[in-house]
Amino acid sequence: MRLLHIISLVTSLAACLVCPGANAQIQAPLPSAPNPRPISAQSPLPLAPQPDAAGIKTAASQERNEPILTMIPHLSESRYWLSGQVNIIFQGRLPFHSPYEGSNSFQSGAEYKTSLIGTLYSGLRLTHSVRYNTDLILDLESTGGRGLSQALGLGGITNVDVVRNPSLGSAPYLSRYQIHQVIGLSRESTPQSPGPFALASSVSVRRLEFRAGKLTLPDFFDLNEVGSDSHLQFTNWTVVNNGAYDYAADTRGYTVGGMAEYDDKAWSLRYGLFAMPIVANGIDLDWAFSRAHSQNGEFELRKSLLLKGKGTQRVLFYANRAHMGSYREAVSAFLAGTGKAPDITRHEHFSALKYGFGYNTEEELTPNLRLFARFGWNEGQHESFAYTEVDQTVAAGADYAGIRWNRPADKIGMAVVSNAIKRDHQNYLKSGGLGFLLGDGNLNYGRENIVESYYNWNAWRGLFYAVGAQHVSNPGYNRDRGPAWVGSVRAHVDF
Repeated sequence: MRLLHIISLVTSLAACLVCPGANAQIQAPLPSAPNPRPISAQSPLPLAPQPDAAGIKTAASQERNEPILTMIPHLSESRYWLSGQVNIIFQGRLPFHSPYEGSNSFQSGAEYKTSLIGTLYSGLRLTHSVRYNTDLILDLESTGGRGLSQALGLGGITNVDVVRNPSLGSAPYLSRYQIHQVIGLSRESTPQSPGPFALASSVSVRRLEFRAGKLTLPDFFDLNEVGSDSHLQFTNWTVVNNGAYDYAADTRGYTVGGMAEYDDKAWSLRYGLFAMPIVANGIDLDWAFSRAHSQNGEFELRKSLLLKGKGTQRVLFYANRAHMGSYREAVSAFLAGTGKAPDITRHEHFSALKYGFGYNTEEELTPNLRLFARFGWNEGQHESFAYTEVDQTVAAGADYAGIRWNRPADKIGMAVVSNAIKRDHQNYLKSGGLGFLLGDGNLNYGRENIVESYYNWNAWRGLFYAVGAQHVSNPGYNRDRGPAWVGSVRAHVDF
């Protein structure tokens, strides 16, 4: 209990330090964060990089005369890991055109909201062997704040640090607990930056890695150095993640299960089996893996598509089984005279299958300029269950480091994403049905197109500030509404 009080106190003090006015928007009960992002925004590691806490720099970085991007530098050879982060996002929206609204609409009036997430990362490395490493990982988290329109009404929600369940409150909770086992298959070693998910500073070039426990899948699947970090980069749900990847997660974004990974010189292959929530967007997981589970596989190739560039290609596949409903069945029952609107919860089936795939790429054109792109697709007949209501997505963007103006830790970024839903999903919403995110009461369908930009400023060491803007056309896939403009200010601290 004392540790819970400590993280809560640290989060509160940091919030006051970086954003004195943020607490004015935090009211109980408060929602929690679906997708904490401890991913480094720095250059990718030479082999199968392990995600670091956002912006973490080690002793090795200091030896290369790189800037220190944590308030307190971390040792590279320690058997222990202790770090933390606080991320505060303030967002506001201008009024926009809307002839009608439903209970799950992105509201058309002016609005502003603030979110806060604080994380305490801890780890223990049991051995000093390069070939055989065992890490014990334990993280605590505290969240607060709300999203615009209670994080409803968009496929690409504008703030990835919030979710839709205000009853969970802001009390600290156990976000991750894992056993991480590395088995080296070669004597040749390669350096890696120690972080909260992998404490060793050197590992075998060829190796097997196993993880079991509680985790969030975006820590390990669908990573992208340019477009995966809501703490130092973009904040839109469908920019930092593949929107069509309905990855297994409870309301806060976590699940329980295990994964295995093989890493070689230029490629990696990973597979994981994880628990699904009992109901869509639910906090409780279904422990009967025989009827509900998520299988996830990804192949990663660390090769550029360009002749003389640095890059990485990733191909993702997932298959979810859960107590999910069918959009087509719900609409058919409604047209037959059952109910005033289709209700997908009345047409759920155990072990229903939802599957999809994704592709993402990142390319370093120059030391300053990096590009990224994503594509995602899922079958779209069964209800969106865990992440967001997107059946197909295409995204592209870039970031540019501030080396030319003597601000090497600063970045400016821009991304464009276009989201879509399938015909059965469209008919369900047009007939007045409600998903766990969408429901205007009607639908004049059009692709939801979003443009996001930001400038991230490194004020000192691990203290960052950012300003950003998002333009949303056809919010909730509805041509009758919008466009909407959303502005944001972010404060971030890495300890």
